[in-house]
Amino acid sequence: MTEAVATRGDAPGFARPLDILAKAGLVLLLWVAIAYPELGHLRGKGAMARAIGYPVVAFLLPLTWWLFWRGRAPFPWVADLLITSTCFSDVLGNRMDLYDTVRSFDDWMHLINPGLLTAAVLMISLPRSATLGATIERALAFGMTAAVAWELAEYVAFLRISGARLDAYADTLGDLALGGVGALISAVVVWQLSRTGRLVEPPLPRVDRAGHRLAA
Repeated sequence: MTEAVATRGDAPGFARPLDILAKAGLVLLLWVAIAYPELGHLRGKGAMARAIGYPVVAFLLPLTWWLFWRGRAPFPWVADLLITSTCFSDVLGNRMDLYDTVRSFDDWMHLINPGLLTAAVLMISLPRSATLGATIERALAFGMTAAVAWELAEYVAFLRISGARLDAYADTLGDLALGGVGALISAVVVWQLSRTGRLVEPPLPRVDRAGHRLAA
């Protein structure tokens, strides 16, 4: 990858429109789930927690970029799309009632979504010259933390609040294992794409709280 490409950081053409579409779809589906619970299939599944938490997750990177990196680095559209996709796919899966009609759908979500989140974090935080070992180390550190955080959120939303989903926390160890596998897969994929120069978006530069760029 040339220095010019790495500096310019052009996102693939599909990333921006898909990211905007996914965010709009997420907001719409959450509104439907709250306004018409029978349509969203989120009754007893922490609908309000999702309605609050998912927009925070989906808009955290744009807000952080605007505060600290606007004018200093191009916006990471691909990474933001991956983050938004995790929230959108979960709400869409519930809207289509896939969690209750497709036996393995929940397992696939616990494998794929931590992998997408981990890939996004690797893309915005690791230099493209990072070794495979360093990539795996950060992937597992973040991916397993994210998987544990999700299980804790499920516990609060399903057991402590709704009380109606007593089976939702029964497969915790399996879900955590799937999250770890997803993070590991994302590490290998991101490292391979970086090594072959196919990640054109550079990582976000390190900045202090005042927004000043730090030395690498």
